[in-house]
Amino acid sequence: MTLMAAQSLEIHFARPEYLGWLWLVPLLAGVMVVAWVRRRALRRRFAADAHWKRLASPGGAWRGVWRGGMALLALASLIVAGARPQWDRRERAINRVGRDVVFVVDVSRSMLAQDVAPNRLERVKGWIREAIDVVEGDRVGLVAFAGGNVLMCPLTLDYTYFRMALDQLEPSTVGRGGTMIGDAIRKALNEAFDSAEGRHRDIVLFTDGEDQGSFPIEAAETARAQRVRIIALGVGSEGEGARIPTPEDRSREFMQFQGADVRSRLASTELSRIALGSYRGVYFNVGTGHIDFGKVYKDLIASAAGSEFEDETVVVEYREAFQYVLTFALLALVLEGLVHVARRHRSAA
Repeated sequence: MTLMAAQSLEIHFARPEYLGWLWLVPLLAGVMVVAWVRRRALRRRFAADAHWKRLASPGGAWRGVWRGGMALLALASLIVAGARPQWDRRERAINRVGRDVVFVVDVSRSMLAQDVAPNRLERVKGWIREAIDVVEGDRVGLVAFAGGNVLMCPLTLDYTYFRMALDQLEPSTVGRGGTMIGDAIRKALNEAFDSAEGRHRDIVLFTDGEDQGSFPIEAAETARAQRVRIIALGVGSEGEGARIPTPEDRSREFMQFQGADVRSRLASTELSRIALGSYRGVYFNVGTGHIDFGKVYKDLIASAAGSEFEDETVVVEYREAFQYVLTFALLALVLEGLVHVARRHRSAA
């Protein structure tokens, strides 16, 4: 087998964490063996082995082994199919023309407020997925922030990897509570973007805007000096605001301070100042409404001027193989069922 053929047969799993469920297969096999031993012991109380052979239908033991084996094989195949096996690795070189876009997402506890369904954070993740569906040639990165900040995904053209990082966003992603918008903007400027000149760069900020002394206006001015645009989207209700759930405390449904519910309000004015303080910034006061962010992305970012890069970017692609494993699982279930049907026909005869 040539080296090229070996590379094409390389198996890759897009969701390898699903393979951890394979422990269920030996567990269920053990349960089946224990059940068989118990049945055999109970059968011996009813009749001796010699008498039981005359009473039992021929091939009954082998049918049980076959059905159990097919069921276990189907379960293992379903788990492997869920891990999305891929093969036929191909590398494709592309000359990229696009922008560098870093999504900066607030994952503080206030983003769990349910004034938008199912909550603010999940709604934001849905909007970002809409944008990624229309991305063509842009490098995208992801920064999560609360009282601290984490670079979840560096700038990349691997949108599958970006989506995986996006799925992991939750309040526990950043260990420290609070909302430090300015620090998150500086994180994107200093660590997510590279220092090459002439690049077209955007920060897309999602938050309720309740900053806690991180000087976000000054961070926006730094972005202006570096010709980085901030597109800010304010999420949440104004006025009385919304209560903040406390999922870790089952004795209370919402956070409280001195006997009163803690409420989170959209700081629209502050967010507008942050966006407009950057280079050609834009602010969207989404509030508790809806926005077609896929269209916004196409209008504001995808259609804007992009940077052409002299270096070629290599994109690794695989062919999906989960459908073959899923077909194998269904075949195993069919074969398991056929044994049962055949036994019923013989019993009827």
